[in-house]
Amino acid sequence: MPRTARIAPKEYIYHTLTRGNNRQDIFREQSDHEKYREILRKYKDKYKFKLYHYVFMTNHIHLVIEPTKEGGNLAEIMKGINLSYAQYYKCKYNHIGHFWQDRYKSIIISRDNYLLACGSYVELNPVRAKIVEDPKDYKWSSYNIYAYGKKDPLTDEHPIYKELSKNETERRKKYREFVKGMLKEKKAMKGEMEKRVIYGSEGFTEKVKKDYEVEEVIRPKGRPKKGREGIK
Repeated sequence: MPRTARIAPKEYIYHTLTRGNNRQDIFREQSDHEKYREILRKYKDKYKFKLYHYVFMTNHIHLVIEPTKEGGNLAEIMKGINLSYAQYYKCKYNHIGHFWQDRYKSIIISRDNYLLACGSYVELNPVRAKIVEDPKDYKWSSYNIYAYGKKDPLTDEHPIYKELSKNETERRKKYREFVKGMLKEKKAMKGEMEKRVIYGSEGFTEKVKKDYEVEEVIRPKGRPKKGREGIK
C-alpha cells in the first residue's frame, strides 16, 4: 500500500489493519488466536490503551484502539504487539523471512456514529469473507460483546455504544439492528475504508486535515490520468 505520513496523536481513536506478508495466513489453528489474545492483554496492561472492536481473520487483523494519556502511543502499542506475535509464530512454525506485510495501516476515527460504523465494519469481516452468515457465529471478534453481552475483559465498551440506550437489553438489540443495517452497505464501506486516512464527519475530517496537513484518503501513486491535471 502507498506510504502516507504517520499521524498518531493520543487524543484520537484508530482503526488499525495488519496483514500477513503476501496475504499469507497468520493464524493456523485455535491456539494461535488464543496466543494473539494473550499478547493483546499483555500490551493492553503495559500501555493502558482501550480496545473497542476487533476481529482476527485468517491472514489479517483489525483493531479499533484508543491510546490513553497515561500509556504508550499507537506506534509503541502496535510495534510491541506485532513484534511479539511474529516472534511467537516464527518460533512455532520455523517461519523464515518477513512475517507482516509492510507496516500496519491506521485510520483516525471520530467519536460519534462513525465509530459505531467502523466497529460494525470490523465485525462484519467474516460475513464479507463468507466464513459465516451471521457475525455472532464467528468466535474471534468483539461482536458478541456488544450484541449479546458476552463477557470479555479484553474489550472496552465505548461511550457511543452506551448512548444507544440506558437499558442493556435494548442497547444490545439496537446494536444488532445497527449492524444488520450496515450489512446493506458492506461493499461500499469496504472500498471506502481501504483508502481512508480519516473517517468521520465533515467537520471532524476538515479539522484533522488542517491540524496535521494530511489528505482524507490515500492518493494513487504516479502522474494524474490524462484530462485530470490540475484537479485537487
